[in-house]
Amino acid sequence: MTQNVIQHRVALARQGAHPQLVGRMPSGWLFMADTQPVAGYCILMADPVVPSLNDLGGQDRAAYLADVVRVGDALLETTQAARINYETWCNQEPSLHTHIVPRYATEPDARRIKPLCVAYDVAQARPFDIGVDGPLMQALRTVLGIAPVAPSHAGQEV
Repeated sequence: MTQNVIQHRVALARQGAHPQLVGRMPSGWLFMADTQPVAGYCILMADPVVPSLNDLGGQDRAAYLADVVRVGDALLETTQAARINYETWCNQEPSLHTHIVPRYATEPDARRIKPLCVAYDVAQARPFDIGVDGPLMQALRTVLGIAPVAPSHAGQEV
């Protein structure tokens, strides 16, 4: 069976084998986005992978939503963001994931008030770069108390 990009990335996260992996959250995996049109753009991917938020039951649903907000709080603490946008579409890749997007007062007014994918050409934005994004990843790990799974310890958190 062919995996979609979310399923593939979750499989890599379980092995600690993805450079953009911030760490394991109670409900899934936190990644830095492939491109960074705004600094700190993250994506939380549910684990186990389900098609949508509505496919999660009571406690699992609550845990996922709590993790989304925890990441937003951590981004507010570690960046100069004025607010956080949350986008859970699951249209193109029908696997639960939420885009968690810091928005900055320094963004031009015409962009700041629009969804990220409307305000910016996300595909043409600055690509993720461990040299640039690594310090924020580490700050998020510290604030959230999370870590990626080390490749040599697959299946165990470090």
